[in-house]
Amino acid sequence: MRAGVAWAAMVAGLVALFQAGAAGAAESGKVGVIRQATIFEKTKLGQRKTEEMRAFQDSRRRALSADDQELKKLEDELKAKESVLSEAAKMKKQQEFRTKFEVFQRKLQDSEREFQQKQKQLSDEFSKKIEEAVRAVADKGGFVAVLDEGGVATIQVVLYAHPTVDLTEQVIKEFDRRNK
Repeated sequence: MRAGVAWAAMVAGLVALFQAGAAGAAESGKVGVIRQATIFEKTKLGQRKTEEMRAFQDSRRRALSADDQELKKLEDELKAKESVLSEAAKMKKQQEFRTKFEVFQRKLQDSEREFQQKQKQLSDEFSKKIEEAVRAVADKGGFVAVLDEGGVATIQVVLYAHPTVDLTEQVIKEFDRRNK
C-alpha cells in the first residue's frame, strides 16, 4: 500500500518537475537517464573500491576459516573420544566446544556487521560523487532532470529511455576526471 502511494507521489512529483521546472530551463523538458550500477562498475574509483572490499572480505574469511577449522577439530576430537571419556571430561569438552562456538558466532556476526557498515559508507560516499558528476554533465547538456534507470536491486523508475538520453558514459568520464 505504502509503495503504491510513494510511487504515485513520485510520478506526480516528476510531472510537476517537468511542468514547472522546464519554464526556467534553457531547453524545456530535457531529461536524461543514468545507470548508477554501471557507473560504479566502470569507473576507476569504483573498480578500486570493489577490489578493496573484496580484499577486506577475503581477509575476514581467512581469519574465520582458522577458527572454523579449530572448531571442526575439537568436534571431531569430541566424537572420537566420546566413548572413552568420563562423564565429567565429556561435559568439560562439550562446554569448551560451546564456548568456542559462541565466540566464533560473535566474530562471524561482528565481521558481517563491519562489512555491511563499510559497504554502506562506500555506497554513501560514492553516491555523493556520482551526484556531483551527474550535476556537471546535466548542467553542460542543459538537462532539467536526470533519472536513474534502476535495476534488479532497486526500484526501476524508468521503463524506457531512448539511447540518446542515456548519460551513463558521459557521467563515467566526468566521474573519472574528478576522482583520479
